[in-house]
Amino acid sequence: MGMEAVDALIGILERKNLEWEIYWESGRSGSFRIERERLERSQRKFFSGIGLRVGINGRTGFSYVTGLTHDRETLEGLVKRAEKLAKVGSVPFRGFPSVEGKLPAIKGLYDSRIEEMPFEEAYEMAEEYSGMMAELKEKKGREYTFSGGLGLAFVKRGLVNSNGVEVGDGKTGLSLWAYAVRKGNGSGNGYHSQSYTGIDGFDEAGKIITKALDDADASYSAKKLEPFSGEVLIEHYTLQSLVYLFLENLYGESVYYGRSRFSTENIGDEVTSEKLTIIDDPTVEGSPGSYPFDGEGSPGRGKELISGGKLRNFLLDHTYGSLLGLGSTGNAVRDFRTVPHIGTSNILVGPGEEGLEDWDGVIVSKVFGEHTANPVSGDFSLTVELGYSVRNGEITPFRGNMIAGNVFKVLKRVSRVGKEMERSGAFYGPRVASELRIV
Repeated sequence: MGMEAVDALIGILERKNLEWEIYWESGRSGSFRIERERLERSQRKFFSGIGLRVGINGRTGFSYVTGLTHDRETLEGLVKRAEKLAKVGSVPFRGFPSVEGKLPAIKGLYDSRIEEMPFEEAYEMAEEYSGMMAELKEKKGREYTFSGGLGLAFVKRGLVNSNGVEVGDGKTGLSLWAYAVRKGNGSGNGYHSQSYTGIDGFDEAGKIITKALDDADASYSAKKLEPFSGEVLIEHYTLQSLVYLFLENLYGESVYYGRSRFSTENIGDEVTSEKLTIIDDPTVEGSPGSYPFDGEGSPGRGKELISGGKLRNFLLDHTYGSLLGLGSTGNAVRDFRTVPHIGTSNILVGPGEEGLEDWDGVIVSKVFGEHTANPVSGDFSLTVELGYSVRNGEITPFRGNMIAGNVFKVLKRVSRVGKEMERSGAFYGPRVASELRIV
């Protein structure tokens, strides 16, 4: 596994008067692309490397090499580059984490069947997935076209630093996605995806294609909705877009440099509806966003970001947790080519007690254009990819409208929270009702 190079690098670093951190990775990814129900492209990649950070006189330097087998001259060159860059580093150095107790034991993050799967077997799985699409096209007719893909990956990683932290783990992943297009007198399209940590997720392959198909059929008959302003049911995917826009204000780096709406003085303030609870939790069993330790070796732990509408915590790595006087929340993310930066793990919006399945009114299901929103002001204008108007049980799909507003006001005005939860990747959330303007 190349630990000889890591051991040799430790030996070089321990003879120097500096703090250091070594992060290494080794893994493999495979991707398969399906176009018009045919498996058109396949690719398998192997990757490995070592990232090194050093701390000198209040600044950090970073460098990396690919591969895990290196001679001493290469490793000494790696150290020299990191030392050189530390002299011009701009990010304040607050030391590296120390040992903070036992790491959480999280089940279901590694499936040996994915790591040990031969390429030919993965290819057959992708062909089976494309065969499901071809079978559905045969059943539905020529006006339908299906595309999508499948990805398989595993990674093993480790981290050791001069403060005694020494950790390692392994993780696997399966991702599936599907597009459905319907063309006749009009056109409609649908998309659905999901990710898993084990191969058993493939059991849901047919459901993913069917969901894309259902959205394509709804989109096919959808027209624009007349402008509307008032209480709207926000479905899981749209809530996900709004919550991630809001969360950009909770990143410690943004808070420290004043690029967030919030500061540490706002902890305890009511910033959303009291009906909302938002949790970042990397310890969820079998979830794609889970990890026992973050990109700096700090233990993963669940924390309430919003509870009862009140701001409880920020998303912090060791550096900005120290600068803000709050400590790390275990939210540093990275690979061996990058320095750690702040990110989310699994985001869970807590369920409520409302049964919102029989909503009579306007429903916004999917939106796009989140990149155009202003995370600091909270202003957004997103295109409705799919929505529904329900009147006396009659369902009329719509699309092409815009929802416009301010994410802080929308989350503040959440009046109802559903009890049914849905997952997409590392996001878990219910349906909620709030006020929106649809133009």
